[in-house]
Amino acid sequence: MARKRLIIEMGMGIDQHGQDPTVAAARAVRNAIANNALPGVWEVAGLSHPNEMIVEVQVAVPYPEKVRQQEVLAVLPFGRKSLTVEKGGMVVQGRAIPELNDKNDEMLIAVAAVTVLVEN
Repeated sequence: MARKRLIIEMGMGIDQHGQDPTVAAARAVRNAIANNALPGVWEVAGLSHPNEMIVEVQVAVPYPEKVRQQEVLAVLPFGRKSLTVEKGGMVVQGRAIPELNDKNDEMLIAVAAVTVLVEN
């Protein structure tokens, strides 16, 4: 079956304290899907359940090898999900605060693109 893209949403996420690329990546995905509605999944594509959607996520984040992929995908409520993680995003000099369990002064910024596809 051929796949067709229905929508692409972009987002950004930051972990200011904790230096965890998974947190930044999950926030980027959450930001990408935070304000959307997909009536076209039913009204145009004719799907009967949102789990029939194909959801492909691409995230660029510092330290991609440390990303816990299942935690990032758990942000998505529905769909047949996949995740590609690559090196990117930004590391910005912040301020370590011991009470927040900072390991260093880094703030991690991730960007994400979430693509919803349907088969026809």
